[in-house]
Order: sequence, then structure tokens, then C-alpha cells
Amino acid sequence: MEEVLKVENLSKEFPGVKALENVSFNLYKGEVHALVGENGAGKSTLIKILTGALSATKGKITLFGKSYEKLDPILTQQIGITAVYQEMVLANYLNVVDNVFLGIEPSKFGFDKKGEKIKKLRELMKSLNYDGVIDPKTEVRNLSAAQQGMVAIMRALVRNARILIFDEPTASLSDREVKILFSVIKNLQKHGISIIYISHRLEEVFDISDRISVLKDGKLVGEKITSETNSNDLIKMMVGREVEVNVYDKDRKVGEELFRCENLTNEKVKNVSFSLKSGEIVGLYGLIGSGRTELARAIFGADKLFTGKLFINGREVKLKSPVISKKNNLSYLPEDRRRQGLALQLGVKLNVNLASYNKRSNFGFVDLKKERFVTLDLVKALEIKTPSISQKVSNLSGGTQQKVVVAKWLAAKSRIFIMDEPTVGIDVGAKNEIYKIINRLAKEGSSVLFISSYMPELIAICDRIFVMKDGKFVAEVKRKDFSEENILKMAI
Repeated sequence: MEEVLKVENLSKEFPGVKALENVSFNLYKGEVHALVGENGAGKSTLIKILTGALSATKGKITLFGKSYEKLDPILTQQIGITAVYQEMVLANYLNVVDNVFLGIEPSKFGFDKKGEKIKKLRELMKSLNYDGVIDPKTEVRNLSAAQQGMVAIMRALVRNARILIFDEPTASLSDREVKILFSVIKNLQKHGISIIYISHRLEEVFDISDRISVLKDGKLVGEKITSETNSNDLIKMMVGREVEVNVYDKDRKVGEELFRCENLTNEKVKNVSFSLKSGEIVGLYGLIGSGRTELARAIFGADKLFTGKLFINGREVKLKSPVISKKNNLSYLPEDRRRQGLALQLGVKLNVNLASYNKRSNFGFVDLKKERFVTLDLVKALEIKTPSISQKVSNLSGGTQQKVVVAKWLAAKSRIFIMDEPTVGIDVGAKNEIYKIINRLAKEGSSVLFISSYMPELIAICDRIFVMKDGKFVAEVKRKDFSEENILKMAI
């Protein structure tokens, strides 16, 4: 097989931290090589070095037979390396077609050839079986997270890359869009394009890859032929221990009703009614565009309701804004934690207390001792991995960031939790910790509405699951009747 990439003894050091240590890795023409590991294992650092965003401290990189001491983004694009990142960097106020061709616009006499761009994009969308799903002239900010993900993928494809790097590409995609992506990847393989595929969803890794490399604490701890290994082996290599698979807590006691909504309706939600009881974890499943996130935002007061009633502890409440919801001990962990759930440039301490400074203040002055005590207590309880409580949240791993969002609402003394895709983009070990936190919240008498596109986790942890389609609830499934096939049929 023709080797297109060879990494030898690559290391990267930041002040006080060894992000990569003597990592060797290679890639063949037309191969899908998966890269797995916990958050903080070094995967993102390796990818940033390969795309020229970071320089290695030491090591050697050979691309298509030529060695390079240092790469930069312009050089890697010329060589033919393109990455699609989990945290998509798109121009929100530009439309789809302008995002796809940004920086490589076809032009004549300095004028943008818009018609040619739209034609090329429509041809690409047709080849991906994605035509008609989104309008090329729609501004990206008006698209769902899944649709934005497909825009990022299409932007990579039009650049004629010879090596494509996918970093958690399916984190926000529907089942249909995952199938489209896998079909695209297999087609790219046939044309000799090589793929580095990063994902925390191990079943995807086994579906799509030829080889798997495992990173842990910045070191390469193993490489396997995909057909010669299994999930348990990989998890042991990644985590260093066996991870509990059965996360359902049979000892939880379901109590009285904490929350109820009746006939909620707005532009995206149609006549939705349901209730949550203390000690209960209720799942919400639906395909992209079903209205799940819109329902969560409407309940929390972030989006306007046309009609409907909300009740907390049997008393009708008017949750017209997130501030009012917070006062009623209702919290919302948004799907996009980085842009909507956290202040990334602030430290852990400030983020943890962000929703509850009114409870830490007297006459406008923050009680610094109480602020610090609450933070340290939650950092310990949730096992938040941070060098200090002053550490910027932007420097933490995805799983740790998610724990900080949970800590923020625990500090606010919430009892009703709406969690929208709480495990997106985090590793198997961190997922298990999030599940334990959710179980603990329920065991202590809270209610949790758990929204997820990943049906195995809903089936693993929930007491019952609501299925949503076209803004409506179409089914309620009890635990004894859980079946991936049946639930999916209801959602289609």
C-alpha cells in the first residue's frame, strides 16, 4: 500500500504540560484510519500539528514522500490536507454557498461568479443525496447544528483534499445524515482519498475504519486492525479500566410530579403535553428538525410560546425568560455548550457561579469565600479535572466543560434539569461520569428531561422515552417496551 503520511516520534509541550510524547502514526492511500482516546488524550493536538495550526516540539512528518520540519495552514491546504472539526468554524452571517467556497471563490475580472458557485454546490449536494434539504442561499446562522455540520463537510470536499480529517463529524448529525456521510467517505476511499476519523462513538469507528490508533495521556498506547479488535479492548486501552455498560439505576424512587406542561405551541412546537416526576429520567428522541431543542428552549423561556400552560410543584408559572425559569429552579443545558452554556474566556469559578451570583451577593458585593467554597465543593463532587478553579474554561476538555455546565446549575439549586445532547463530543469515560451525575440528580429527587440523538444512551438510562416528530409528541415508550427499531420507526 502507498503511504501518504508518516509521523515519527512527534512531541508537543506546552508550559507544564506534555500534550504529545513520541507519537508515531501513519496513513495509507484510500484508508480510513480512526484515532480514538479520551478527552485530553492528545487527538486534537496531533490534528492541529498535521493541519499546521500548531508546531511540534520535536518529531518528523512526511507527506507524500516529502519530509517537513514545520507545517502551516496555507502549506497544508496546498499539499491537500483539510479538516472538518467538531466545533465548526463557519461564517454565521454568510449563506451556505459563500461558506462552502470561502477563500476559493470562482471569479472573473475580480467579480464573484455566484451562479457558478451555486451550480457547483447543487451538483455536490446531489452527489451526496443532500439536494433539497437546505437552500444554498440560507444564512448559516438559521440552520440547525446538523445542517451546519454538513456545510462544513461540503466545504472540505470542494477543496479537493487528498487527506481529509474528520473530528467528531457525526456529533450533531441525524441517523440519515450519518448514513450519507459514511456513503461519502466510502466513495472518497474509492477515489484514493485518505481519511483520519476521530470519534467517541466506537460503533462508528468499527463501521467505517480500516485501522484504529489509541491515544492516552499524549502517548500512543496501541494500534489495531479494526476487524481484529472489539469495543472492550479499545475502552481498556483508552481508559485504563473497564467502563460500566449498564448505567440504569434500579434503586431510584420515582415520587410526586415536579413539572407539567399542557398544550405548548409555537412556530416549531405543536400542542405538546407531558409531566416529569421527582427521581425520574425521561428521554426525548426525535430526528433532526423534530422540534426537540425548540421545545426545550420554549419551556426555559428562551423562545416565545403562543399558547400553553406550565406547572411546577402543581402551581402554574409563567416562564417568560431564562431568568424567571432559573428562579423557579429549572435549568437548561443547551446542545451548543460552548456558545450558549459557558463563558469560555472566564475561569471555572466564575462559570460555576454564573447562574447564582444573586445567592452569593449582599448589596451588590460577592461573598468571595462562599463563591470559592461552592466551586471547590462542586469541582470535587463532579470530579472536574482542572489545574485550578481560575483556569479558563476554553482550555478544558469537552467532557470537563460539560461538567462545568452541570455544576453551574447545581450551584443554582435547580431541581428540574433539561439536558440537550449532554454527551455530544465527549469520550466514553466522561460519558459514564455524566450518566452517574444524572443518576445522582434523580436519586436526590430531581427530574431530568434527557434529549439525545443517540438512542443507545436513552435506552440505557431512561425510565421512559417520548418520541417527537414534526413538532409533536407521537409516542411515549415505557422502559419494558424499549426497542431501537420500534422507536426509530415512530420517529420517521
